[in-house]
Amino acid sequence: MSRPQTPEFRSGIGIDSHQLADGRKLVLGGVEISHDRGLSGHSDGDVLVHAVMDALLGAANLGDKGLHFPSSDPQYKDISSLILLERVGALVTEAGWRVSNVDATILAQNPRLSPFNSEMRENVSKSLSVTSDRVSVKVTTTDYLGFVGRDEGIAALAVVSLMSGGR
Repeated sequence: MSRPQTPEFRSGIGIDSHQLADGRKLVLGGVEISHDRGLSGHSDGDVLVHAVMDALLGAANLGDKGLHFPSSDPQYKDISSLILLERVGALVTEAGWRVSNVDATILAQNPRLSPFNSEMRENVSKSLSVTSDRVSVKVTTTDYLGFVGRDEGIAALAVVSLMSGGR
């Protein structure tokens, strides 16, 4: 009699930060947020989605976002990071994994981001084809410490868990 195979779990961590810059839209979790500056970057600069992408790729041992979407490639100029997240989700699934959960935190002194949490969560979950109860998005400040506290940039951290059985 064969016993059921125990699922395998993996975890990954992703961190991203970008400088705030004039003349750019502020996009976090695929949500355009009214602010006097946006995040610099080759794509839309969405640090939340970038951190989630790197966490997923790391957990699946598939490299990092720069390997798959190099900033030297003009096709990724100003692209929505949600499109790239969908592609990462597909890579993870093709490698035999599925998302168990995503837990992410945005570090920003300004603007106030908590009103956008649920929309960011929905965008990330839709891009990964998972239910929104598998995605957590939180926001915090650094109490005026560091580059985030000086309002020079925004950062994000994400931790993901994958389980075998993505195919």
